Amino acid sequence: MIAQSSKGIAVVTGASTGIGAVYADRVAKRGYDLILVARNEDRLRRLADQLANETGRTVEPFKADLGRKDDLARLETRLGDDAGIAMLVNNAGIGSVASIQQADVDEMETMIALNITALTRLTYAVAPAFVARGAGTIINISSVVGIAVEALNGVYSASKSYVLSFGHSLQKDLADKGVRIQTVLPGATATEFWDVAGYAAQKTSPATMSAADLVDAALAGLDLGELVTIPGLQDGEDWTRWEEGRRVLGPKFNHAKPSPRYQLEAASAT
Repeated sequence: MIAQSSKGIAVVTGASTGIGAVYADRVAKRGYDLILVARNEDRLRRLADQLANETGRTVEPFKADLGRKDDLARLETRLGDDAGIAMLVNNAGIGSVASIQQADVDEMETMIALNITALTRLTYAVAPAFVARGAGTIINISSVVGIAVEALNGVYSASKSYVLSFGHSLQKDLADKGVRIQTVLPGATATEFWDVAGYAAQKTSPATMSAADLVDAALAGLDLGELVTIPGLQDGEDWTRWEEGRRVLGPKFNHAKPSPRYQLEAASAT
């Protein structure tokens, strides 16, 4: 197969299966060469070979456990050294459905390292080159539980709230530099996430979206210029109103005195 000229290199983390594997397929078909990152080397190489054969793109498998500092550092160096990187899809992550009474705190720390620290450091690794060129795309995979925080494990929800907040900040800092930032909030999606999280039955629920539909909708949202894409939200105006309300609330925090509802003046007078 003779491939069209490359649009640059897209880096996809958590790429060996599920949402990441679909992203790899779709961005390759959009004309990007690939660096695919995952822990499972066998799956990773099979997918790399398949996509290279099907699309004619150059596909580099990069075995790494991004929860490990040494593996993460290797990938940061790889990304920082390559001027051809044009897109980063921060998809790698793990989840849990366990409550604070059931979950192991060391496992929660591992989740934070992958869902927050790795995503942040990889974003920092590519951003300087994107800003210097005035072009580049960063797609960060959050979750609807970043808003509906009571739905699953609290640390998982909080980690996805971080991704959403981080995306807002990146949009503020980088939008006028030519760098596109999109935050994607999947709902329940039929992937191995649920096996790892301990609730495999969710994969077959009527409310669970396929990974293909999720990624196709997310990329359509990117094409539309959406800063935040929530594929399962049927009325986009619901998000617009929610976000407008959040931004209206912000300036109302700036007061040097506590609210009268706390009745501090009355208490001090007695």
